[in-house]
Amino acid sequence: MGKSLPLLLAWALLLLLLAATVGASFLLTGLPGFAVAMAITLAKAALVYWYFMHLREEGGLVRLAALFAAAWLLILLLLTGADYLTR
Repeated sequence: MGKSLPLLLAWALLLLLLAATVGASFLLTGLPGFAVAMAITLAKAALVYWYFMHLREEGGLVRLAALFAAAWLLILLLLTGADYLTR
């Protein structure tokens, strides 16, 4: 039970963040709602990376590679969005 407790806590926190996302979608609209949704999404992604992809057990090089992979994905999404907006 000792090793699974952090995973259960991370799962519970993900459920709490899901409830916050649903609540924010009803309460906030426009740019503030988008900013809150992106912040919650970033927190959920960090939890999944850290606990469920076992980055907390890995060394610095693997963590750095995961960080650069996430940064590269963000660059690709931003460039795709810019292309879409300019057409």
